[in-house]
Amino acid sequence: MKSLLDKVNAKLNAQGGFLKAVSVLVGGTAFAQGIGILSLPILTRLYSPEDFTLFAVYVSLLAILSVASCLRFEIAIPIPREDSEAVQLVLLALISSFLISIFLGSMVWIFHTEILYLLKQPDFSNLIWLVPIGVLFSGIYNSLQYWATRRKQFPVIAKTRMVQSISGISIQIIMGAAGFAALGLIVGQIVKVSAGIRSLTISFWGEAYEFLKKLKFSNLENTFKKNDKYPKYSTFEALANSAGIQLPVIIIAAFTVGAEAGFLMLAMQIMAIPMRFIGGAVSQVYLSYAPEKYKLGKLSSYTFDCILKLVKIGVIPLIVICLLAPFIVPYVFGAKWERTGDMMIWMLPWFIMQLIVSPVSMSLHITGHQRMALMLQTIGLVIRVGGLCLFGIYIDNYMFEYYAISGFIFYCIYLLVVFLIIKISDNQKREVPL
Repeated sequence: MKSLLDKVNAKLNAQGGFLKAVSVLVGGTAFAQGIGILSLPILTRLYSPEDFTLFAVYVSLLAILSVASCLRFEIAIPIPREDSEAVQLVLLALISSFLISIFLGSMVWIFHTEILYLLKQPDFSNLIWLVPIGVLFSGIYNSLQYWATRRKQFPVIAKTRMVQSISGISIQIIMGAAGFAALGLIVGQIVKVSAGIRSLTISFWGEAYEFLKKLKFSNLENTFKKNDKYPKYSTFEALANSAGIQLPVIIIAAFTVGAEAGFLMLAMQIMAIPMRFIGGAVSQVYLSYAPEKYKLGKLSSYTFDCILKLVKIGVIPLIVICLLAPFIVPYVFGAKWERTGDMMIWMLPWFIMQLIVSPVSMSLHITGHQRMALMLQTIGLVIRVGGLCLFGIYIDNYMFEYYAISGFIFYCIYLLVVFLIIKISDNQKREVPL
């Protein structure tokens, strides 16, 4: 027995601890996603497809805006050699999140009527005020999580994910049972993105206190200038990426009759389970080790190995879930959700490619190709949103189908470009003597 445990431990610690780190994050995420899976049949009976449509609009707005709330300083946190610079990046990310949340609140107050007219969701009138709040908490959590990633504190991150899932879903169930309709789903989502902030803050404060005591405004200014590619390029790249995924949900909600966006929301939640369970864990670990591999000129081989692992452990569960969906969804979630099962078949190729590409897409930032990342995401935005608007005007019966196919095409293009760039970067590193 001891020999077996020793072998398992050696396997997990192989390749610099990659598998062990992934297993810790997967364990925490598995618990969180398990709670999410068990709760979905309850939520679909407490809330109507129309409630999920309003929830889909909120989550889409939150996803689009929150990725830019820190001006992307958060993704730079694991990269610097010195902890002092990383601490300054955390502060820049937190300050950015606070200021942008205030700006968004002001925009909602000034253009409240105009925004509701564009969304074509009159029932969203009071719920829209919760968007800036969600953006603020999401920005704080992401900033502190990337610090924990830098410090390779994967057990801490795993614990926060479990706390988020339990807290958020509990709120959604309680408020749903009390008849709060879409408000219950949204308040629960805010709790999901904010729970765990306390433990991450305590950890950050303990490790960064000495750096913070010596901090001067000029240090923040210099760090801002040194990392100005992130707000200049990465912010718009992230906005384009998120908008390419989330804006179609808002457009479908506005153009289609009935609860099409609600069905799509449930489909995306179900398919996000393996994405977060496996892809999210690999992404965290990839980002913590990739800067070191890049310096050694081994980023391309490391990236290829990560993709192979993703294919082995992630694609098969995704295929099984989608192929069974049309038969299982009506029984698990209720007959009124049958459309969701059909949608998942269409979304399978898209989500397979997204699962593979999303973790390794960070290689463009590590290699300093933020401008290329922005260009790719802009192309993706045009393909997905531009084409969807044309379908909405002329062939609105097939808006969802186009959305699914365009996602697959975009991620195929993205993966090809990533491979070309990191291969070139590795060759350049090898040619320069250390």
